[in-house]
Amino acid sequence: MTTNVRFCLVGFGNVGKSFAELLLKKETELAERYDLSVTVTGIITGTLGAAIDPNGIDLQAALDLVRSGQQLNSLSTQEPINETNAFILNCPAEFMFETTPVNPQTGQPALSHIKTALQKGMHVVTANKGPVVHGYEELTSLARQKGKGFLFESTVMDGAPIYAMFREVLKCANLLGFFGILNSCTNLLLGMMEQGKSLEEAIEFGRSIGITETDPSNDIDGWDASIKVALLVTVLMGVPLTPQEVDRTGIRDITPEMIQQAKAEGERWKLVCSAKYTDGRVFAKVAPERVGTESPLYSVSDTSSYCQLRLDVLPGLGILETDTTTETTAYGLFADFLNILKVH
Repeated sequence: MTTNVRFCLVGFGNVGKSFAELLLKKETELAERYDLSVTVTGIITGTLGAAIDPNGIDLQAALDLVRSGQQLNSLSTQEPINETNAFILNCPAEFMFETTPVNPQTGQPALSHIKTALQKGMHVVTANKGPVVHGYEELTSLARQKGKGFLFESTVMDGAPIYAMFREVLKCANLLGFFGILNSCTNLLLGMMEQGKSLEEAIEFGRSIGITETDPSNDIDGWDASIKVALLVTVLMGVPLTPQEVDRTGIRDITPEMIQQAKAEGERWKLVCSAKYTDGRVFAKVAPERVGTESPLYSVSDTSSYCQLRLDVLPGLGILETDTTTETTAYGLFADFLNILKVH
């Protein structure tokens, strides 16, 4: 017998739309392999309204409306609710998927949205780094108290299972430090500048393919990278850390001349993320560095990302994710859904 699961989607930007497309793509496979069907009962956007239909929203119709800049309200079978917390409380669903823009400084308002959903008794999956890093202990405690799942695989390295690897495979392994390229957008921008594009031209291209943050300065000034470093330290090293505590330098001051000089000398500029224990404390840093061919970071190109982990039992374990898109981020959300069902 097929089990139906109802979804509430908070946020319907590039990642939210890709997630909806993935649900449509995987509909038959979910039924055949897992005896599952999915009904999206609510969608709320930042600028294009909201819709709730307990019998299910036509996802293709929702995608068509949003892509043409039209409001979702026409798909609602009740008076549209445009305040997000009230929307969550009124949407009949077992899962809430949160994909609103990140706020590196406080995690709000997404932090409030996730708390509302958990308190209501929903499982929560998010791709939003802000609420996790600023509310990790509170949110995981609340989820445990309510007997609900709270997962966030897509917050770092998109669909690559970096958290799941520690949760399910690396039993009793302790993370001592890491380094790598965690912001695929700046990696693409630096690569395009190496090819002769200006930073502004590279940003415009990144925006056109949906790879930049909603506010590109979060990428350029290192905030996205810093919050990812803070997330890994908080979740995997067990040391609470905010992005404000990361020693942060972005790529804004990297000039075309600096790029070409490095290239002439056989090196490349990369925005390097790192964290390590030093004298009993964790030191975390994000900064542009020149790397040579001997570095594993040298060949990480375009929208790829890489993280090399140093564990007490494995001194050098690397994870490479190539050519990331919003589709890979959407898969992280999808995988979290199935993993929550496995244990709840």
